[in-house]
Amino acid sequence: MAPITLLWAAPVLFALLISVRSLDDIVSRGLGALPTSFSLASFTEAWNAGVGRALLNSVVVTAPTVVLELLLGSMAAFALSRYHVPLRRLILAVMLAGNLLPPQVLLVPVSRMMQSVGLYDSLLALIVVHTAFGVGFFTFVLHGFMRTVPEEVTEAARIDGAGAFTIYWRIMLPLVRPALAGLAALASTWAFNDLIWSLAVIRSGELFPISATMLSFSSQYLTSWNVATAGAILAALPTALVFFVFQKQFVSGMLMGSVK
Repeated sequence: MAPITLLWAAPVLFALLISVRSLDDIVSRGLGALPTSFSLASFTEAWNAGVGRALLNSVVVTAPTVVLELLLGSMAAFALSRYHVPLRRLILAVMLAGNLLPPQVLLVPVSRMMQSVGLYDSLLALIVVHTAFGVGFFTFVLHGFMRTVPEEVTEAARIDGAGAFTIYWRIMLPLVRPALAGLAALASTWAFNDLIWSLAVIRSGELFPISATMLSFSSQYLTSWNVATAGAILAALPTALVFFVFQKQFVSGMLMGSVK
């Protein structure tokens, strides 16, 4: 694993070395040379040039999106896994089929829909779009996890007088916590790193999330490689932090049910 780890870490280390070099050092000695200077000024410049505002926009979009996707997906999965819902399999198939369509096909319809309801060019539009496209997949995954919980557990709770919401909130959700943590990490990464939908439903540059901002930021600071790479590193830090925080739950959620 050591050579593979070095292979994956090499671009990150290369970007770190460039970000801490001065522009004069890069211009005079080239990108591939070892640094002869050390400065964090490029991070400050990248932050003040719009990366800080874009990161805040991404957090404003990502946080409610993850909460809504997990809440609505878990509720739908609980209902479909614990109650005799008519056409349950068809409902699951339709919810999953929505995630199989290429997003490029839906760019124009979704953009026009956001315009017709008055949400175009707002962060709320991004939250609605991400939630709508994520709920189906989350419902499908959580339905499979909840089906593994024995019926006797919920039957015992009903005998003790627990209602449907109490069973869902106090029994089912704690039992599928590893799956929720893994999906939370995935949802955070998908929403935070999204580029296509942000370009489709947002027009104002000050509302762009980090991915769309970096697209224009890289072209604007193409010659200032230290500032561009510093901005890219700042943009990657939140998703890396989320993964490391939820790493244990993410792995356990992926492995749940694989071993009897």
